Amino acid sequence: MQLFRELNRFSRLAYSRYFSTGLAKRSAYEGDGKTSVSILNMEDDSGLLINSYSQLGFRLNNQMMVLGPMAIFPRSVLSWNVETAKDINEHSLSLFTALDPKIDILVIGIGDQSATPAFNKKILEFMRKYRINVEVLNTEQACATFNFLNAEARMVAAALIPPVTLRVNEDDLLRRQLRMNESLELLDKNER
Repeated sequence: MQLFRELNRFSRLAYSRYFSTGLAKRSAYEGDGKTSVSILNMEDDSGLLINSYSQLGFRLNNQMMVLGPMAIFPRSVLSWNVETAKDINEHSLSLFTALDPKIDILVIGIGDQSATPAFNKKILEFMRKYRINVEVLNTEQACATFNFLNAEARMVAAALIPPVTLRVNEDDLLRRQLRMNESLELLDKNER
């Protein structure tokens, strides 16, 4: 019994020494003190990503503007012949089932509305036959999801419908204010 207590005390002591010295030193930051940021939309090898969207269409990271609904893949983009979420059916989704190599996930952006359970069920049942996972989201969330999955080099495609209305957020208001300030400064310079 005494031997067991001694071994237990020794192992606790060794354990505490290991974690108080060795692990702390190994997990500390040992870099040069500089932080680097990589903007995915600016990298050439990241494929196509969606920079922004509007009621008219989408702007991609290669500065291409796509008017209206689009089908986007990691390296290509096509116009998608639907107008609203009501137009999404087996026929409009057949493009995504015919691809080789097969996509892992299809992200569907249905504008600024939310999908009904009946709509989701119809789409999921159709795509399940082809073993393709589907996410039905509003367009804002669908763009972000597509960008994230594409940056991870997943086999992803997105079918996106531009929203009818746009939400204004603080970033939009700040950019508007900065543009107004720049315009006023430019007017002041021109008047001098």
